[in-house]
Amino acid sequence: MSKLIDKLAWIFIQDGKLLTVRSKGKTLFYLPGGKREPGESDEQALIREIREELSVELLPDSIRYADTFVGPADGKADDVSVQLTCYFADFSGELKPDAEIEELRYLSSADEAVFSKAAWIAAEWLKEKSLIH
Repeated sequence: MSKLIDKLAWIFIQDGKLLTVRSKGKTLFYLPGGKREPGESDEQALIREIREELSVELLPDSIRYADTFVGPADGKADDVSVQLTCYFADFSGELKPDAEIEELRYLSSADEAVFSKAAWIAAEWLKEKSLIH
């Protein structure tokens, strides 16, 4: 039986590049976000996760659904997938890595080698929509 890891992710684009993060001890870059806590809405969980990871506040009124992507979960068994429910949102504050995040980087579609598989699926969708280079 296959397993699905359910996560929320924030899509933020600047100058045609996608904001990604790398966790301590990892080599690949992911979309910022994480898992819901019991009782949290998508918006509440996303705001909390982004605050924890990047030290900024997402603006609740700006949060809008983008799409949902499913891809192989990196570093897991072959039957484990990750589902990324992605949202666009504006923020206030200054982006800086926090908690388990070691680095943030803006990537383009030329950077496939360093994207996690699920994040790459989202990046391809954004490129098809001409939102990233």
